[in-house]
Amino acid sequence: MAVVLAIDIRNTQTQIGLVLDGVLVARWTVPTDSSETADGAIGVVLQFFEALERGLVRLEPAAPTRIDLPVEAPLSDGAIISSVIPMLTDVWTRAAQRLSKSRPLTVGPGLKTGLKMSLTDPAEAGADRVAEMVAAKTAYGAPCLVVDLGTSTTFQLLDDKGAFRGGIIAPGMELGAQALARGAAQLADVELRTPKSLLGRNTAEAMQAGIVMGEVARIDGLIDMIWNDCGYEAPVVLVGQHAESIAALLAHEATVDQTLALRGLMELYALNKK
Repeated sequence: MAVVLAIDIRNTQTQIGLVLDGVLVARWTVPTDSSETADGAIGVVLQFFEALERGLVRLEPAAPTRIDLPVEAPLSDGAIISSVIPMLTDVWTRAAQRLSKSRPLTVGPGLKTGLKMSLTDPAEAGADRVAEMVAAKTAYGAPCLVVDLGTSTTFQLLDDKGAFRGGIIAPGMELGAQALARGAAQLADVELRTPKSLLGRNTAEAMQAGIVMGEVARIDGLIDMIWNDCGYEAPVVLVGQHAESIAALLAHEATVDQTLALRGLMELYALNKK
């Protein structure tokens, strides 16, 4: 049984996927720690494996009903990493190398993607965005528009010819909430959830309406602008924090796919290990 780790490091969260014989069977999400060490990263993987053995991890639909990891676990046959935080790339690379039998692959220049890039400088494309585009092309075909809700809200378009055409990067909801709390003396942090009504009856509700419904309006508006710019419509896929709640509020139909990046990493690993 081939055991591969797919590791997706974002500004806010780090997600680890367990891939058995080319199938994503489970995932583990932890807060991203900018002060993480290789020893600490190994500990995160060990916690993931222990929780899996105790039945505390929800398995993916394609997973077998029972997962028996190799006796020598947590050793894996390999790993692939996408990271948007350069100083953590090396940390997790060293950790993954100690956990596996070979040096892990890292998404970046030199890695084959099988993806056409209509970008001024393809090297600037974030590793997470590349992984999502690879998986989106396989799962949804072309064209396809992926909206990723994280520290930033990003839009990336796979055009009708199957090329990564470009995208939009905007501040995410969490950043918006933090900016309000820091910049306005009388406004405090609020929980980001769907407001009870569009017009808040108190400060917290008004902030929730502005941040959450403002994000919904921005996404709906930018989808229309992107469609108008490229001259055709495309399926919309939402990923990231609050994707489920935002998708339910959009005027546009959208599919939520929280394993998109990990499946993209899985495909990139298979492509580069041939």
